[in-house]
Formats: sequence, structure tokens, C-alpha cells
Amino acid sequence: MLDLVAKKMFLTKGKGVHQDKLTSFEYALRDAGIPNTNLVLISSILPPNAKIISCEEGLKLIRPGSVQFVIYARQQSNEPHRLMAASVGLAEPSDRKKWGYLSEYESFGQTAKEAGDYAEDI
Repeated sequence: MLDLVAKKMFLTKGKGVHQDKLTSFEYALRDAGIPNTNLVLISSILPPNAKIISCEEGLKLIRPGSVQFVIYARQQSNEPHRLMAASVGLAEPSDRKKWGYLSEYESFGQTAKEAGDYAEDI
């Protein structure tokens, strides 16, 4: 069995606006600093002993074209001026030898702060 356990992780965020959903997602990836990677969506476990590093440090470790395992929240709409948010919450165990969680949350009608607070509470 292939054993892929993250040793480091970082958090980033991005926003993209365009009439085409694919283009707006590309703009969000650019805004987040990760447009040159191949993303593989995974479930939401923070591995034991995984070190959370700064976004700046994490981006330096990524090679263009590399495969990156990610947990992300994504919200989209074609309705102009629609209030929407997407957030990822992080639950770190006090004992870093244990695993934690990341929670994805998407909403309409909530501010970024409200969605972020909710994602942390999940």
C-alpha cells in the first residue's frame, strides 16, 4: 500500500471573478498563489506531527506542474453581487502526535467572517 502522509502543510486563500466558472476558478488559484499545480482533492484529516508552515514557505516548496493533495472549500455563482463565502476550519489536537481535522464549509448569505467562524466550529 502506498503510504502518503503529509509532513508539512500551509493555508492559502484566493478569489476569482469572471462570467465563466472555470476561468473564475483559475483566477482564484492565481490569487491563492497556486495556479501552476495539479490539485487532488482529499478528505479532511490533519496528519499526526504535520507541521503547519507559512504560505510563503509552502509556496517555495512547490514545483510547477507538481501534484498537490489539497483540502479546499469552493463556492460559485453566476448571480451578480451574490453574498457567498467558502472557508476551511482547522482543528489541531493539543497533542500533535494525534491527528486533527480540517472542515470545508460553503455558504450563501454569510460574510467571510461568519463562514470562517462556522467552519472552525464544525
